[in-house]
Amino acid sequence: MRITIDTVEKIYPGGVRAVDRVSLQVNDGEFLVLVGPSGCGKTTLLRMIAGLEETNGGAISIGDRRVDGLPPGDRDLAMVFQNYALYPHMTVRKNMAFALELRKLPKAEIERRVLGAAETLGLSPLLDRRPKELSGGQRQRVALGRAIVRQPAAFLFDEPLSNLDARLRVQMRAELKRLHRRLRTTAIYVTHDQEEAMTLGDRVVVMKDGTIQQIGRPLDVYQRPANRFVAGFVGMPPMNLIRGTVAGGIFAGEGVRLALPGRPDQAEAVLGIRPEHLTFRGTGERLTLRVSVLEPLGDRQDVTLTTPTGFTLVARIDSGAELRESEDAAFTVDPSRIHLFDRIGARLETPELLEARP
Repeated sequence: MRITIDTVEKIYPGGVRAVDRVSLQVNDGEFLVLVGPSGCGKTTLLRMIAGLEETNGGAISIGDRRVDGLPPGDRDLAMVFQNYALYPHMTVRKNMAFALELRKLPKAEIERRVLGAAETLGLSPLLDRRPKELSGGQRQRVALGRAIVRQPAAFLFDEPLSNLDARLRVQMRAELKRLHRRLRTTAIYVTHDQEEAMTLGDRVVVMKDGTIQQIGRPLDVYQRPANRFVAGFVGMPPMNLIRGTVAGGIFAGEGVRLALPGRPDQAEAVLGIRPEHLTFRGTGERLTLRVSVLEPLGDRQDVTLTTPTGFTLVARIDSGAELRESEDAAFTVDPSRIHLFDRIGARLETPELLEARP
């Protein structure tokens, strides 16, 4: 089911604008991820869609029906929270069936839906257990099952994996992708974890201070960030951002000089290079940098580097590279991988870099 958000806003007492006239359309069957730092408004927006928060303006529609004036129970949405919210005294079967029993569905239909969801989620052997007898991952699957049996118009996920350990989060992400591929129900997923956003979303919505900074497919947002905030937020380790100026076709800042032929002068500019695009002994424009810290990560390593002025950069390279701390090393940059932003943070066209020298 399509969900349309039209200039929605939320203002708390004291004039705090948590969501600032946000407009967004979620396509039928799409898995859309809202991502951003704590306090950016993503959870507030989700709660307004669910009906758990009132709006101070704008409209929310599900399909062709406007719902922002309706109570949560009349919106045909199922929400999955990070704390599972299971009834501890009920079995898995009862937890999954409870909402359907309240709706007075026939017992045979309830059983059919519960058994079908349990089979999909691998919960069939656990139907007679209570939540305290389950692992964290199993409890989260029960919460998902409780949402699935309702057969809603859309699913709303509020950081559902944040209480799981790292290995289980990876496993549950894969299960969510498989589940969505099978059900093809519209889903809106809130997370502060950019890795979840990149791996789960058909599209991602990057938010900051109650506003949308960029909407796009995960790789498009990663490869072509719309502004400096998105560039610094999406990607781990974060993009290296170097402040400087562009004058006479030369970028200069923090001990780095790069030729930018044909570029207009910029009194203030920021040059961006992702850590994985700083290559040790590769091809491209050369930078001589001092190795400060080596952090082995198995098949790769993160290298903290300093420019001649002491400015810090980070490179992510193959673990086999022979580097020593406190020694200079030659790194290269592919000109096509460079990002450039103006003084207010808006993206400028990718420059052609003809030379790079510290």
